[in-house]
Amino acid sequence: MRNLIINADDFGLHTNINQAIVQAHQKGCLTSTSLMPTGNAFTEAVDLSLKNPSLGIGVHLTLVAEKPLLNPAKVKSLVDKDGFFFKDYTVFIKKYVMGAIDLDEVAAEFTAQIEHIRSTGIAITHLDSHQHLHVLPKITNICLALAKQYHIKKMRIPEESYFFSGGYQTDYKRILGKCGLTFLASLARQKIRKNDLNGPDHFFGMLAGGHMSEAYVLRILKALPEGTSEIMMHPGLNSKLLDLQYGWQYHWTDEYQALVSPVVLQSIKDNHVNLISFKELLHE
Repeated sequence: MRNLIINADDFGLHTNINQAIVQAHQKGCLTSTSLMPTGNAFTEAVDLSLKNPSLGIGVHLTLVAEKPLLNPAKVKSLVDKDGFFFKDYTVFIKKYVMGAIDLDEVAAEFTAQIEHIRSTGIAITHLDSHQHLHVLPKITNICLALAKQYHIKKMRIPEESYFFSGGYQTDYKRILGKCGLTFLASLARQKIRKNDLNGPDHFFGMLAGGHMSEAYVLRILKALPEGTSEIMMHPGLNSKLLDLQYGWQYHWTDEYQALVSPVVLQSIKDNHVNLISFKELLHE
């Protein structure tokens, strides 16, 4: 049996991302998404979630590139001089390694983010995080404690195989980054299982993150192993507009097109893949 969760990140970040996610669920193969509590389009995303109850909704815990929900004065170690989270994961990880991140502040901000989504009435299916910071060992511990507190039984494990590339051509820095994430995710998996939580057996979408074209998704489907896999996607409408705002150089529109592609949908059928969301993931 090959089960597949196809999850879109950054729900709530921008209306063009919100609309792409909902359309990819309604018209395509998207089964799940991760809602960013700090996103500028959060309210719209909540409204769309409640109108599409078959779409699984997780919490996209966020510690970079956004503004905290808590007053910046209460999370001083997590913000810059302007009261915003640090610009990206490299800055955060450097401070984390140096011991400059107050873990109590992380726990407080994550609690506020989970509560923010719970207050909407959305049933949370799982936890993951923006730029995968939840697999840092001490951050993993915080997430596990909060998952228990809020009775959340599923968590993303971004453990993409060291050896899978799907033919994607990239530089050595991206490959090293993928391998580092996979190593940390493998450690997180052990903790997740010891704490009676569950996550997919396999993960795809790190190496080619932001560049998940139809051709690449088809190669993943062809190589999909037994068990439950997650494919991480970043769909959006109008890549040019989104890139002007965020500068990530993601191919949002290509990823959206892959999710609604008749060729991809047929490949899912031909390869006997069972689409599920995190809420259908069996708890071990």
